[in-house]
Amino acid sequence: MDPATIGLALLSGALIGLVLALVGGGGSIVAVPLLIHVVGVSSPHAAIGTAAVAVALNAAAGLAGHARAANVKWPCAVVFAGAGMVGAALGAELGKAMDGEALLAAFGVLMIVVGGLMLRGRKGGADPDVRLFAASARHLMPRLAGYGLAVGLLAGFFGIGGGFLIVPGLIAATAMPIGIAVGTSLVIVTALGATTATSYALSGYVDWMLVAWLVAGGIAGTVAGRFAGKRLAARKNLLERGFAAVVIAVGVFITARAL
Repeated sequence: MDPATIGLALLSGALIGLVLALVGGGGSIVAVPLLIHVVGVSSPHAAIGTAAVAVALNAAAGLAGHARAANVKWPCAVVFAGAGMVGAALGAELGKAMDGEALLAAFGVLMIVVGGLMLRGRKGGADPDVRLFAASARHLMPRLAGYGLAVGLLAGFFGIGGGFLIVPGLIAATAMPIGIAVGTSLVIVTALGATTATSYALSGYVDWMLVAWLVAGGIAGTVAGRFAGKRLAARKNLLERGFAAVVIAVGVFITARAL
């Protein structure tokens, strides 16, 4: 990798980390466009595979803090992630078999949908004590597995973490509060990202050197984002809406260009 490409990779990683720290999600949805249009990765499949590795590593790093704060419903996460990994494996195979330009067009449409969901905002449920055990399994397991499979298919197909899809899915399935849903989602994002990354890596679609530079930039971006987030806490809604508008605009651009 030449110095210019390394610099662009560091910058892209920093932007992804900054978004994750400021908005609390959405970093993975901008990773693929950054890799293609900023870093210059020519293959959409390679961009998706490389982004999937970075997504899994970022989620695993963020999970530790939520686990220490007891914001993770582990049994619910395991069921959702188990079904999601099956979906992600299937989705990754479908994505690799699809024409690169058609895949980019579909990714652009997904960005528009995700941006719309972000504009609507996220509301949590009202049951902080929800848990998966023998008495509740009959009700919760089919819902968790169903949402997990559907989200996993999309995450594997597009190489995204799927946090903005997983969080609403967890809330709809269990009525858990949003703070707990966000913490629990990181277990699932890690599992789905690792599944997708493994599938693409086995097909030679992961640039490991690029992953290293993205992660290095992501660490710096996360630190900066946490510092800025404390200063901009009162404007979090404005930040989320502004980022949603950017996601929609980029989605329109990618779709139009691919078509």
